[in-house]
Amino acid sequence: MTAAPHQLPNIDDAIADLRAARVAWRREDGGRHSVARFPSRIEVERAVGELVVALFPGRLGGYSGDGAGEDAFVHSALRSALTILQRQVASELAYWQEESVEPFDPSQSAMIVRLFVAELAPIREMVDADVRAAFLGDPAARSADEILICYPGIVAMLHHRIAHALYNLGAPIVARIVSELANTRTGIDIHPGATIGRGVFIDHGTGVVIGETAIIGDRVQIYQHVTLGARSPLGVTDMSVRERLARHPIVEDDVVIYAGATILGRVTIGRGATIGGNVWLLEDVPPGSVVAQPTAVILQGDAAIQLHETLRGRSA
Repeated sequence: MTAAPHQLPNIDDAIADLRAARVAWRREDGGRHSVARFPSRIEVERAVGELVVALFPGRLGGYSGDGAGEDAFVHSALRSALTILQRQVASELAYWQEESVEPFDPSQSAMIVRLFVAELAPIREMVDADVRAAFLGDPAARSADEILICYPGIVAMLHHRIAHALYNLGAPIVARIVSELANTRTGIDIHPGATIGRGVFIDHGTGVVIGETAIIGDRVQIYQHVTLGARSPLGVTDMSVRERLARHPIVEDDVVIYAGATILGRVTIGRGATIGGNVWLLEDVPPGSVVAQPTAVILQGDAAIQLHETLRGRSA
């Protein structure tokens, strides 16, 4: 015999408690924002997918026809991307409308998308420079195609180049969704407000965090688990206007930051400096400097045996 399914518990009390929690939140929040007007992550992801096809029709878009048909292929992908993007930017503006003293111009979302179109060729050029930097910086790389398709650091940078343009044009929520799509895929968290120069290579990349006001120069190489962060979260301490707008590090050209380094606050890492692994840094670094932790101690003989035994839960 088939066992009878277990009877579900009575959930009336839970429904009432959830309703009370929603009402309390909305009352405290002022009831200003409608989630129905918030940009859709699913739709933004669709738009990014089409943008990637338009930017790299052959390698990422799957186009295999002749040159004559490539522009038509790009045209189709780009029109689809921009149609979705304009709707999502309009949703963002509608979401914030009650925060604004004056109504947004009905054509503002179209203007933002029109200005974004002009950023597409520079975005492509910047990503190409990032790919070249990765090819030069990683002896394991066999081709530029492998880097573009497989390297998480390039996936993150491609998303960031798109997100940064949208952020600067006045669509910060849509931009943040774009950056979080990359974070989900790669474990690399770059705020769309961060300013990043040309030829930047994030090697391996998992756990890298780059804050909103960080400024990174050209030809910078960053390894996994690096944090370019702020010293204290907003709301915890009193902060001046400058501190709010300049909370994260400045990394000048040709800097290398090795795995696990944590750099906090508006410090400047001078041109050509090297930051060693696991360094905790709260102050400026002069150009050309090397910052390193003391090297590890190598145990031998009785000291090594004792530590081996301790790690195994046995006494030596």
